[in-house]
Amino acid sequence: MTLRAEAGTGAVRVRSRRRSRSRALLVQRLVVLAVVAAVGGALLGLVFAGSPNRIAAGVRIEGVNVGGMTASEARAELERRAAAKAQVPVTFTAAGHKWRLRPVSLGVESDWNAAAKLALNEGDGLGPIRGFRRIGVRVLGANVSPPTRVLERALAYELDRMSRVVDHAHRDAALVLRGLRTVVVPERAGRMLDRKAAGDAIVHALAGFRRGRVLLPVRVDRPKVGAADLRPVAVRVRTALARPVRMKLGMASWWLPKRQLAAILQLPHDGTKKLSVGGPGATRYLARLGRGIDKPARDASFQVLDSGRVVVSPARAGQVVAARPTGRNILAAALSPSARTARVVLSYQQPDRTTAQARAMGITTRVGRYETIYGGDPNRIHNVQLVARLIDGKLIAPGATFSFNQATGARTADKGFREAPVIINGELTTGLGGGVCQVSTTVFNAAYEAGLKIIDRTNHALYISHYPQGRDATVNYPDVDLKFVNDTSRWLLLRTFVGSYSLTVDLFGPPLHRRVVSETRPLVETGPPPLQRVPDSALFAGSTIVEEYGEPSRSTSVRRRVFTGAGALLYDNTWYSSYRGEARVVHVGTKPRPKKKKKGPTGPSGPSGPTGVTGVSSP
Repeated sequence: MTLRAEAGTGAVRVRSRRRSRSRALLVQRLVVLAVVAAVGGALLGLVFAGSPNRIAAGVRIEGVNVGGMTASEARAELERRAAAKAQVPVTFTAAGHKWRLRPVSLGVESDWNAAAKLALNEGDGLGPIRGFRRIGVRVLGANVSPPTRVLERALAYELDRMSRVVDHAHRDAALVLRGLRTVVVPERAGRMLDRKAAGDAIVHALAGFRRGRVLLPVRVDRPKVGAADLRPVAVRVRTALARPVRMKLGMASWWLPKRQLAAILQLPHDGTKKLSVGGPGATRYLARLGRGIDKPARDASFQVLDSGRVVVSPARAGQVVAARPTGRNILAAALSPSARTARVVLSYQQPDRTTAQARAMGITTRVGRYETIYGGDPNRIHNVQLVARLIDGKLIAPGATFSFNQATGARTADKGFREAPVIINGELTTGLGGGVCQVSTTVFNAAYEAGLKIIDRTNHALYISHYPQGRDATVNYPDVDLKFVNDTSRWLLLRTFVGSYSLTVDLFGPPLHRRVVSETRPLVETGPPPLQRVPDSALFAGSTIVEEYGEPSRSTSVRRRVFTGAGALLYDNTWYSSYRGEARVVHVGTKPRPKKKKKGPTGPSGPSGPTGVTGVSSP
């Protein structure tokens, strides 16, 4: 038994060694095959790798086969084709309409250099890897689209032009009245050019080389409200117009006839499903209703007496027809099968400024006044009156600053200002709003006489004799302004009074008891008029004519001291004014003087006397 066991063990060992040798032989064969496959694959990859400087076979740019070309060769070929197609139009169609567009019209330009570089990257890599990638490109192909530029405004213009003929907006179902009969207008689908997709299609087609027809995308514009949605509303309208509605206010009542009711109903339209009282008809009806009922609130105001004293006109509360609540009541009554009575709703208004508030403002008397005379150009008078109305009634809070420019705003034609004489850059000319400075000068002097704190004032560029010397004030929106401060503890009221020939500005407030002392320095000349020579071909050389004698430049100053009622000095200000000279205009002749003709000889021609001198007359 021992010998038999040992024999069995030896057989097992022999079979094990044989299996080991078989596995080793298999591994060796697999390694050899792998090496052969790797070498073969590498050789295959090297065969198809080609030059890294040439584009792989099977690559196209906008449908043009550029395989085997270098990047520069591909770019040159594409640029040549693009130049040939630049003036060739592409036909675009949408909804039965067509348009012909050229690349140059929209500034469509493709970056062919970038496209060639992108094409070169297709199938790129090192050695055999590049070869395997290029095999895939050769089999499957690759198409490269170039980066493209377009003039956005030109594209938008063309899309707008197309949309105007393609687009037909949808129509929602609506209700209309034909007499007192309710009719449902059915919905209708529309169509719209898909601008985003259409723009992309236009640019892509113009950037390419094909010149066939291109269909632009059009989408359906579906309605939001259908006829079925409005049938229940139509039933409500028929109920509303079945009988008149009784209107009631307090003990009074009256009928709202069916036709009048139909005029104030706002039926569903433009995609709505709502029935309401509204629209122009309702506005007109409620306005007429309000004319007999409304009593608007009135603010407390200030009445100026001839003596200069100010009294307060009392405020008054008001009542007006509340349009929306009244409209809702009318609709509710119209839709009611039995109780068809609508109550008119009143809204009670309180004044913005009560009588007590007006009295607490402390405006009781006149504190400053000034008057200037106006005349001349009708447009100038119009501007004076217009700007005077703009600042009339201005209230200035304690401690607040009055700004002339802020109170009047820009002087523009839409406000009614006209062209009139005005000083611009030191010259008298014509401009919009001429005459406004008379109002600012009058306001300045009213504040000056009231003893108020003046913080911004500018004199005119030219001296104007009809204004108080050194106390003129020019303005120019928005940079040159007139400003003064309400330095009192109560409010100030500015009023303007425009007469047939004069403008008066009054300032009202609490009693100030201020004393104003003025000292005006003489007006002195600081330079001669600037000379302006004008060549004149109508005058002989050496002749001159003075057209304008001009004015010298001048200067002056005004000192104002303001004392309190107790005699204490409150302000001590000096305003300096410098005025430019106005040019002395002289016309200087440039026309040549005629030459005097010399007279001929008095005796016979030829030598005369022993000297042989020809006789001539004196010049």
